[in-house]
Amino acid sequence: MDGEVTSFVMTAMGQAAARGHPAEACGLLLGQVLGEGRRITHFIETRNVHPSPQTHFEIDPAALIAAHKAAREGAAAVLGYFHSHPTGEASPSVTDSAQSAGDGAIWAIAGGADIAFWRDDPQGFVRCNYTVI
Repeated sequence: MDGEVTSFVMTAMGQAAARGHPAEACGLLLGQVLGEGRRITHFIETRNVHPSPQTHFEIDPAALIAAHKAAREGAAAVLGYFHSHPTGEASPSVTDSAQSAGDGAIWAIAGGADIAFWRDDPQGFVRCNYTVI
C-alpha cells in the first residue's frame, strides 16, 4: 500500500526527532484513507511516556484517546504512529516487531536523516512508498 504525506508532516516529524534526541520521539499520523492508500495530512507530536525513552517509545494514552475521539467527531482519522530511532535506522527494530499489533497501521520511523514508512501487517512490517506532496 502506497500513499501520500504532506511536506509539512515530513518537516514536523524531523523536528520532533531532533527535539527528542537522545530519547525516542513519538507521535500520531492523521489523515484520510484513499481506496487502498493513505494520505497523511497531520502530525501530532506526543509525549513519550515509556520508562526507558532512550530505547523505547509509548505514545501518551491521553493523546491517542483524544485523537480517536476527534476522528469520531469528524476530524482526520488516526492512520498510524511515528517514532524515532536516535541511534538506529529508519526500519522496525526487534522491539517494534514485538510491540506491533498487526492491525495495518502505518508506522513512520525516523533514523539518521531518513524517515521511512511501514505497514504493520499480521505477517510483519511491510515497507510502503509515500510520495511527499
